[in-house]
Amino acid sequence: MDRRNFNRLIVSFGFSASVAPGLIEESARLLAYPSAGPRTGRESLPSVGFDKLCYRVGDRPFYLYSGEFHYFRVPKKDWRRRMELFRAAGGNCIATYIPWLIHEPEEGQFTFGGSDGVTDFEGFLDTAQEAGLYVIARPGPYQYSELKYGGLPAWLFEKYPQILARTIEDRPIHGDSVSYVYPVFLEKAGAWYEQVCPIIARHTLSRRGPIAFVQIDNEMMGVHLWNGTADYNRDSMGFGQIEGRYPRYLRRNYKDIQELNATYGTNYASFEAVRPIAVSSTSNPNELRRMKDYFEFYLESTAEYAQILANWLHKHDIDVPLVHNSGGVDMDVLYEDIARALRPNFLLGSDHYYELDQNWAQNNPTPQYALKIFCSLEILRLMGFPPTVMELPGGSGSDWPPVTPQDARACYWANLALGMKGNNFYIFTGGPNPPGVGTTSDIYDYGAAVGADGSIRPLYYVQKELGEFLQQHLWLCAAEREHDFRVAVDLHGSIADNYWKSRGDFLLTDAEAWDLTRRGVLNSGFCASLSPILCDLRSDDWVGDKTTPVVIVSSSCMEADQQKRVMQFLRAGGKALILPVLPSHDDNFKRCTLLSDFLGSPRIHANDTSFPRITIAGVVNIENNMENFVTATLPAQAQVIGNDETTGIPIAWQLKTEGNGEVIFLGFRWFHTMHEHERMMKTLLERLGLKQIVLCSNPNVWTSLRTGENKSSLFILNLSSSPMEAQITCRPRLRPQAVDTGNHKLPAMTVKYVDVYPGS
Repeated sequence: MDRRNFNRLIVSFGFSASVAPGLIEESARLLAYPSAGPRTGRESLPSVGFDKLCYRVGDRPFYLYSGEFHYFRVPKKDWRRRMELFRAAGGNCIATYIPWLIHEPEEGQFTFGGSDGVTDFEGFLDTAQEAGLYVIARPGPYQYSELKYGGLPAWLFEKYPQILARTIEDRPIHGDSVSYVYPVFLEKAGAWYEQVCPIIARHTLSRRGPIAFVQIDNEMMGVHLWNGTADYNRDSMGFGQIEGRYPRYLRRNYKDIQELNATYGTNYASFEAVRPIAVSSTSNPNELRRMKDYFEFYLESTAEYAQILANWLHKHDIDVPLVHNSGGVDMDVLYEDIARALRPNFLLGSDHYYELDQNWAQNNPTPQYALKIFCSLEILRLMGFPPTVMELPGGSGSDWPPVTPQDARACYWANLALGMKGNNFYIFTGGPNPPGVGTTSDIYDYGAAVGADGSIRPLYYVQKELGEFLQQHLWLCAAEREHDFRVAVDLHGSIADNYWKSRGDFLLTDAEAWDLTRRGVLNSGFCASLSPILCDLRSDDWVGDKTTPVVIVSSSCMEADQQKRVMQFLRAGGKALILPVLPSHDDNFKRCTLLSDFLGSPRIHANDTSFPRITIAGVVNIENNMENFVTATLPAQAQVIGNDETTGIPIAWQLKTEGNGEVIFLGFRWFHTMHEHERMMKTLLERLGLKQIVLCSNPNVWTSLRTGENKSSLFILNLSSSPMEAQITCRPRLRPQAVDTGNHKLPAMTVKYVDVYPGS
């Protein structure tokens, strides 16, 4: 056995990894973790920064390992012990809400401090400082956290009902959904910030305190969109007002009212006369543009709210990075306007729950969950953030279905395998709800690692195992996923279903293209043992890289600049698989056929054959479980490589382009079900020069090869309810030869880690 094989470390996360004496302490030092021992006084903690790759302390990579810990719930006498438990599990940070409804129970009557700990936020910060833990302070205004009114005080809604967000029919969206930019709400929220910000400011890292990050609000827009609608509060949005927000937005986007009328198909006399229309199943391009415009305006108004909160914090000299958490894996792109407004000292993370009660699609971290979190982590990376899970399941608000230690372990390692660079367990520990503020029971236990009564549960040891692993594998903080193909998408497709509900005369909507990306292209790719990453069609950073083929998932609408970018890639010799249609309009639903014209103006339409039999590139009898699109008129020189055998009409063709580029068009939309789907994906990409980096004998076992510094590791995922076995070989870029990792027997719900190139 050679030295590399002898030193290869294989850790199966069905079991705790053994740790050499002293290694944790040394790793903690390297990670810039404060000492886990007792601390006294106001000792400084090192400042934490971040870039698009990872968190950093100075120039050293750092993994943010945080747990939610509510001072207003956990008994004060047990704060220190539970903090030390988290430190012993590898934790370096804790997060807490600062509930407005607790600290201002009556308007104008603020309460902080107190011997019981419920309102002693400052005492909590002092204890965290002594324990050597960073803090993420979350002052809201919104908290959620199963608190009444989402953590806002009851008097706010009782005395000022006009602040409620409203539907387009002018009904309140929900009893606790406020209109973010309503003047009265901002006045009252501003008074809250005037009280809490000085406390936060006194305890930031630059003042020798523990607060490393401050979160503005919580899961913004969820309070509206989860109830089915954007906010249409007429006073907030300024309908009918010359200087109202909505008329100003329209005036900025259209040079005059005649241009707006031509776009909308209307005859308004002025911008202030314009009213939004209800989101519907219309396919009329004029009405689609109106609905899209209003939704984008709504996102902009939310960014204005975020900027107001940030300004209040900065007014009090709070100088730590601001953070926010996306309300879920399908919401990340909603926060792009906020990110642009608050950069550079702003970080977006996401919440990655797999179940919270029986209404969820799954009870454990399934392959479908893995696809969702893969997309979320990739979107955060493309947005320029170290992919962070701000709420990683640390239990559940429901006792049934249970969050089991084995399921949680699989969840944690799957997130780590697919790119997570920091996390916050929601929650690490709980306790009794203060009287009259909770929406669930008197006890907020959450099935957490440390129970409401302070007891240590098996989940604690799962989190400790992860913490110890991270301390031993610091290099993973800056590691990147190796890939053998890229999927270029317009990220706005992930949120388009908020305004584009029906295709009408279009062949495919943005939302349908996003669904194909995840459930078709990526799902089949993972099952074929391929290694995808995402790239953003709106960015130039992928265009010059021709080392791997690019899959371009297009709807009927693609921004003109994006179409030009694809053409530029092909002109430079790039190779692309484009599916399932070619764009015929731009992102504002206006006719735009730049890419189609570049490819020879093929005429594509939906296949109306009742029972097509699909063959693509020699893969026969591919299940047509959604729809396919045939090419009635082929580009000159195109080679047919797939058709509907029933009619003989082409579905797929290959073409050399100007500049020696190469494109395959695939008029096929599917969700992954059969081995033929994965064989089709692999065969088409091989025709475009695919060099596969992982070979796995079992399509139900997925992999993630990660490389950083001079090391490479392979994560092997079995997220099924049965044991799996797989023979796996990989080709990390650091090794000249393939690495045979052997045969792997994987228990159900298991993620395995293999060092395939340990480095020197």
